[in-house]
Amino acid sequence: MRLSVRLAVVTLAASAVSLVPALSSASILQGEVVSDNPVNYTPRLTYGGSGPKPHVDAMAPPRLGNTLYAGGLFDGAVSADGTRTYPRQNMMAFNADNGDMSGTFAPNVNGNVWAVEATATAVYVGGDFTTVNGVSRPGLAKLDPLTGAVDTGFQAPFKGGRVNEIELLGNRLIVGGSAGTKLMALNPTTGKNTFTLTLPITEAIPLAWGGVAVYDFAINPAGTQLVATGNFKTVDGLPRTRFFMADLTPTAATVTDWYYQPFAEKCASEHPRRIAYLQGIDYSPDGSYFVVAATGQVAPKGFKNVRVCDAAARFDVATDSKAAWINYTGGDSVWAVAATGAAVYAQGHFQWLDNTNGSASTCPASDLATCDSRKGVGAIDPQSGQALPWNPRKPAQLGGKAFLATTAGLWIGSDSEKINGEQHRGIGLMPLP
Repeated sequence: MRLSVRLAVVTLAASAVSLVPALSSASILQGEVVSDNPVNYTPRLTYGGSGPKPHVDAMAPPRLGNTLYAGGLFDGAVSADGTRTYPRQNMMAFNADNGDMSGTFAPNVNGNVWAVEATATAVYVGGDFTTVNGVSRPGLAKLDPLTGAVDTGFQAPFKGGRVNEIELLGNRLIVGGSAGTKLMALNPTTGKNTFTLTLPITEAIPLAWGGVAVYDFAINPAGTQLVATGNFKTVDGLPRTRFFMADLTPTAATVTDWYYQPFAEKCASEHPRRIAYLQGIDYSPDGSYFVVAATGQVAPKGFKNVRVCDAAARFDVATDSKAAWINYTGGDSVWAVAATGAAVYAQGHFQWLDNTNGSASTCPASDLATCDSRKGVGAIDPQSGQALPWNPRKPAQLGGKAFLATTAGLWIGSDSEKINGEQHRGIGLMPLP
């Protein structure tokens, strides 16, 4: 979900304009692995409701000065020093350099925010909500970046459903989720469908939770290719269970031949929420490969290093015959990934990486020398597929679902209370050295 350095995909449409790179779809190239010591100034979430802990599920990098926008499920935030409390309903904005909360941007979103995209003149918010500031806006809204006021001139072409990802690509806003046609390119000014991304996405996977939906998508740095995960079996009439890749032009999209056949096969779990097991996805900064996160429990016997189950995996765009590598957790979900060149970051509610033979969240005694203990978040070598030493440890209830790589470092959005032993409920920044 607001994963990686890529943000939400919102492709606006237009007439015959040349396709330009996405604002935020491709991960920022970072020459080093980030520090495992988070900065001390980020705000902390609060939530008075029952049920899940407060969490940040989407972030948009600064486009207007140094303001960072974050959305999720929360009812407020507290300054890092604990002296100031700010009522905020599932959306907030703060100074990315010092953590100071915006005093003017405080929209009231009546449900979970799952996707955020920002420009210097607008903030696009997607999720599982029906109103913003009391104005009917099912699933998607355009807000003023300073005041949070709803732009009433922007109206999405659907009346319900959940938006999981949005990203601005050139002059199109790409939107993915369960709403409308599941993946579409909207005009960023009016919200109207541009009909430049019209791939029918159909047929829910039997027994999977929910209906047909795109869970996440990423666009390559050139803005010419899109990969997506979700609950579906057919895309534009072609068999594409859980995943598809499409070529993009300014006026159309075409499903490519690239498809890793084991994506169509089951993992061990039969739980409805783990059947459509592919989750977060991100392109590398050079676009030569993508990485994907997965739930699903363990791979069935005989299919280790073939099926991507409770794992993070790298796939090269040049070949669909096999994964470059698969890093297994041993029975715990991975929700989000971010590829920065120096590392592939992964987060979820896992306890291990490099745990190929593990199950039920444990590492077999015979593998303890090779399993790497990683609580909720970890970093993987992009080439070898093995865990890197980076290990800030981030205990979680469900696990985090949002990354944002910037020139400052790696922002982590989650439901965790602490990162590396420090209080950072919901959000933290791991700075570059």
